[in-house]
Amino acid sequence: MQSRQPVSVTIITLNEEAHIRRAIESVQWAQEIIVVDSGSTDRTREIAESLGAKVIYNKWQGYGRQKNFAQSQTSFDWVLNLDADEVVSSECRDEILAQLDRISTQRGSTRGFYLPRKTFYLNRWIKYGGWYPNYLLRLADRRYSSWSEPHVHEQLLVHGETQHLRAPLLHFSFSSIEEQIHTNLKFSRLGFQDLLRRGKKPSLIKLIVKPIGKFIETYFLKRGLLDGLPGFIISVNAAHSMFLKYAYLFESRIRNEKDPHH
Repeated sequence: MQSRQPVSVTIITLNEEAHIRRAIESVQWAQEIIVVDSGSTDRTREIAESLGAKVIYNKWQGYGRQKNFAQSQTSFDWVLNLDADEVVSSECRDEILAQLDRISTQRGSTRGFYLPRKTFYLNRWIKYGGWYPNYLLRLADRRYSSWSEPHVHEQLLVHGETQHLRAPLLHFSFSSIEEQIHTNLKFSRLGFQDLLRRGKKPSLIKLIVKPIGKFIETYFLKRGLLDGLPGFIISVNAAHSMFLKYAYLFESRIRNEKDPHH
């Protein structure tokens, strides 16, 4: 019987000492753990190395480029990408290993796997609003895969057959509402930069309609209301993030009009 496909795990980090131990401990079953750090000033590197991970410094290149660099450093073809605030549940681990066994013995044509991610927020597991099951393509054969490289919301692109796993990847995202707002500020700014790069112009209609649409989508259509107060807070924050992305377009135009050298 052919042995199971070995797995490399990649994690990109910057000041993740609060999370990194839990993430790495959840993937100790992997044959290799690569942490690509972009200059942490806390104990991230020290903790990762103490748990047997190989830590490599790489200047921040953007999410997609950083993940492509991490993947290029791996020794094995099958690569599981993990965020520092994520944990591979024991059920997810067992399912991954069973699938890799199947690929080894049957020489299957599967090139990648989607993992359902479940997020813990405001002291509960969020089940609606588009947060669960949030299927993410995270496990793939690197010979057939690479990350897209926009400013934000990078995606793993796989050339070939993909399948969906059932067991969840656990996500311990925000320790507070304030932390979520700071993250939304960062991502809305990056989203605006992508709009700018694609030549999008400010639109008052989109500024008004897009945030309202986002709230309706997450709270009503995706049933965020069933998550109680956390679901309402998530939907308002999602709408606010969408509002900022389009508001930044107006701000950019106003600044350019005031700048005589532009």
